[in-house]
Amino acid sequence: MAELETTTPREARRLMREGRWTGPTAGLCPGHVQANLVVLPKAYAYDFLLFCQRNPKPCPLLEVTDPGDPEPRRTAPGADLRTDLPRYRVYRGGRLEAEPTDIRAWWQNDLVAFLLGCSFTFEAALLRAGVPVRHLEEGKTVPMYVTNRPCDPAGIFQGPLVVSMRPIPAGLVARAVEITARFPEAHGVPVHVGAPEALGIQDLNRPDFGDPVTVRAAEVPVFWACGVTPQAVALNAKLPLMITHAPGHMFITDLPAEPGGEITRRPAPR
Repeated sequence: MAELETTTPREARRLMREGRWTGPTAGLCPGHVQANLVVLPKAYAYDFLLFCQRNPKPCPLLEVTDPGDPEPRRTAPGADLRTDLPRYRVYRGGRLEAEPTDIRAWWQNDLVAFLLGCSFTFEAALLRAGVPVRHLEEGKTVPMYVTNRPCDPAGIFQGPLVVSMRPIPAGLVARAVEITARFPEAHGVPVHVGAPEALGIQDLNRPDFGDPVTVRAAEVPVFWACGVTPQAVALNAKLPLMITHAPGHMFITDLPAEPGGEITRRPAPR
């Protein structure tokens, strides 16, 4: 982990492409934007674009590729979305078919890739401010939960909001909210603070994705919108093919997250 923490996004992606890193990406390449991935046929891309626009908290759009083009030319020129994530999930008919480290065998000329902002992006800023990030401390994948809050539907896409949870000392919750507010393209401020049952979560020790983490005395569970939401939506949409990142296994872009918190966009190539 320490080696990848200090490497460049390009080098980290090379290690993933070569199969030398297949684990979660939390804590890797701090200071750079990480992204969730959703890939689907062009026939469904417009509805999904509308879904993202109507649900910007869980689906903050960073880039949409041209059909059949696996290169994210605006966020990581030269990268290949078929190979440069540590692990993927492939769904058919809303059912999980495979969890590969390379999706070239599933790639089609009509596939459109969406890159969505990820809360891993703001974790370095939390740590700099003295706010603990428990899943990093414990070497785990952040816990994620399906909630009772519906997303705004678009076409065939509908389903519940998924959230990630980080336990925060009560005295630092306001600071955590202030910091993450500066990252609207990485889910921004929390969607809920406190009682998990208000979101329909019955047991924090049984996340739907990721790993349970320790919640200590005087800590408050804080919930952010999560880019795994499209995976929950995929189960409802039952598309003939849909590919996403595996939870916690993100795409690391070249975009820097500035110390002040604003994401710096790379200009589109001419």
